[in-house]
Amino acid sequence: MGEREHRAFTDEFKRQMVQLYVNGKSRTDIVREYEERKLIET
Repeated sequence: MGEREHRAFTDEFKRQMVQLYVNGKSRTDIVREYEERKLIET
């Protein structure tokens, strides 16, 4: 297995992700949206 890239997230980003989850969004949907945004930004 290869080494995973170390990712550093801001406290604000973490709060936003937790709030999405608390509001009922599934973990799968949150990860999917994050990955899509990451691809668009690169």
